Amino acid sequence: MFQNQDFWIGLGVGVLAGIFGYKLMVEREQQLLALQQPAATAASATVPVAELQRQKEELEDMIAAQEAAQAK
Repeated sequence: MFQNQDFWIGLGVGVLAGIFGYKLMVEREQQLLALQQPAATAASATVPVAELQRQKEELEDMIAAQEAAQAK
């Protein structure tokens, strides 16, 4: 079993998918916690520039993906 190349490829892909899924889950959990804060606290808090930059890049990626899909 451990000498089979398909096993190691599958294991590697599974580990990468797990890491990516965990990272996505943590980000979504943080977003939900931010949404559950009272509106007054959220409005008065300043958003870090790094977070705004991350959101901007994520939106740009989504826009590029939609444009690519429409171009096909």
